[in-house]
Amino acid sequence: MTDRQKNHMSEPSYQWIMPAVDQEFTPEEWNNFIQLVNADAKLRKEWEQFQKLKEVTRTMKFKSPPKEVWDTYWMNTYNKIERRIGWIIFSIGAIILITYGLFKAVESIIADPQLQGIVKIGIFAVLLGLVILVVSVIREKIFIGRSDPYKKIQR
Repeated sequence: MTDRQKNHMSEPSYQWIMPAVDQEFTPEEWNNFIQLVNADAKLRKEWEQFQKLKEVTRTMKFKSPPKEVWDTYWMNTYNKIERRIGWIIFSIGAIILITYGLFKAVESIIADPQLQGIVKIGIFAVLLGLVILVVSVIREKIFIGRSDPYKKIQR
């Protein structure tokens, strides 16, 4: 133990309570702390309270809210708007990145003189079909989502 620690341990110091509660002492420091606690009733009472507090917080568990609370949470307008905005921003970013990638792919296909014309046409047809299918699915989801009579029914 250093001289500084001895000076602090020799006076009834409350800064030694937390290291004692967290069991951070060496055996020598622990013996000195126990002597201080036995000599000072006020320090002992404070140390016991911190030990109880640590035990209570160690055994404490968060209570999960009932299912009804979660149901109302997910039906809340603010939460719906928040998620929709998040998905919209995510979708815009994905569309920008995919469009850029497709543009670069088409650019490299057109610039490649070794690629035959029929292969270029086939690649363009696949990409065009993919775009048409994606737009079709998105359009269908939007229109069905607006008029779906069962959207509030939980499965």
